[in-house]
Amino acid sequence: MGGFFGAVRKSGAILDVFLGTDYHSHLGTKRGGMAAYDPVLGLQREIHNIENSPFRTKFARAIEELKGNSAIGCISDTDPQPLLMYSKLGRYAICTVGIINNTEELMAKVVSDGGYFDAMTGGKVNSNELVAALINRKDSFEEGIRYAQESIRGTASILLLKEGGNLIAARDYMGRLPMLVGKNDGGYCVSFESFAFQKLGYVLDKELGAGEIVEISTDGIKQLSPARKEMRICAFLWSYYGYPTSSYEGVNVEIMRTRNGRIMAEEDARIGNVHDIDFVGGVPDSGTPHAIGYANESGIPFARPYIKYTPTWSRSFMPQNQADRNKIAKMKQIPVHELIVDQNLLLVDDSIVRGTQLKETVEFLYSHGAKTVHMRSACPPIMYGCKFLNFSRSTSEMDLITRRTILELEGEEGFNHLEEYSDSKTERGKAMRKAICDNFHFESLEFQSLEGLQRAIGIEPCKLCTYCWNGKE
Repeated sequence: MGGFFGAVRKSGAILDVFLGTDYHSHLGTKRGGMAAYDPVLGLQREIHNIENSPFRTKFARAIEELKGNSAIGCISDTDPQPLLMYSKLGRYAICTVGIINNTEELMAKVVSDGGYFDAMTGGKVNSNELVAALINRKDSFEEGIRYAQESIRGTASILLLKEGGNLIAARDYMGRLPMLVGKNDGGYCVSFESFAFQKLGYVLDKELGAGEIVEISTDGIKQLSPARKEMRICAFLWSYYGYPTSSYEGVNVEIMRTRNGRIMAEEDARIGNVHDIDFVGGVPDSGTPHAIGYANESGIPFARPYIKYTPTWSRSFMPQNQADRNKIAKMKQIPVHELIVDQNLLLVDDSIVRGTQLKETVEFLYSHGAKTVHMRSACPPIMYGCKFLNFSRSTSEMDLITRRTILELEGEEGFNHLEEYSDSKTERGKAMRKAICDNFHFESLEFQSLEGLQRAIGIEPCKLCTYCWNGKE
């Protein structure tokens, strides 16, 4: 995944961009970068690997070294960025968030017209360079960005810093990711997360619509291309990836998660699915508000039977290697024995994707004396690997616990009945849940329904991307 923050101010943008970008650290841990513009120094850039040290530590010196009243910064789990570009449109810095699925096709277009790329190790091309090459094929930033958005299969939100100091911000074509503009007396900022600019004293001025392109200076915001009517913002943002204090399309993440938990509890009560539970707990951290909502609605006490140790492993995305991540996840779990021994526990997780860490969590609870462990997923069963955003992307759809279970139950024929497997009321749905329970030693298992999730978010379902659950674009 990734996130970005930019600012154009009457004076001194570097500190705001440093702090605003740091507030996006929950979205990635691979690389960080900043670029700035100063009339004397021109465009400057700094990029660091942040896999073993957080953004704030690596970029502390940037506050003194970078100069300018305009700057952009990014957190990335993909390629190094921002890049500094020199083209017929002028000099600029560019960073992007998203994923490009037709890279080879787009590269061939550029190369056939005499363009070229600086290949990285292994022959890969930096996705930001590819986006810039597409933009540079046209005669203006407006035309170029629109051409890039329409050409890319996948998603690309673009933040660009022009020589001269203006910012150009372009929300991705389908609006799968948020992009907001904040304002204060000193100027404007652009952010992925709303709380990032609010903490810095900005107030919301504008939330860009799908595909909308704007140019921002200290004088104001100029729309270069209007928003599209169609939008598909990623529903998974509210369930997991978004920060609790952020709001997207006017809906706060923490409020949605609590409401989502209430809806799950209502459904369990309706069908009589839960008996003799001593405590409701959340799989930390993002499962916790869902669990609080469940506990409040059900009347079952909320508790934390284990605590995640975060002082030295504070970022849940680290490290990149899956085996090491599993080991660190296990290391983080510190039990509260009095809340585990001889207790019937119901845990709520934000989602169940591969299931590896969750299985270890349940084994951990049983090993410390839990009587039973019931599991609830705040999302519907994930049936499809995301092809629009790399943050919920699987290397293979067979990495998904649902797909693996269906294959065991019915072979490849089962993949023709994914909708039935998603539905807990069907025989196939019941069989999948029972098989996962048997494999993971859950006393019971249920997933939030797609309708329940959409109700919890509270915006029109046609504006939500739910591809990973129902395969519908």
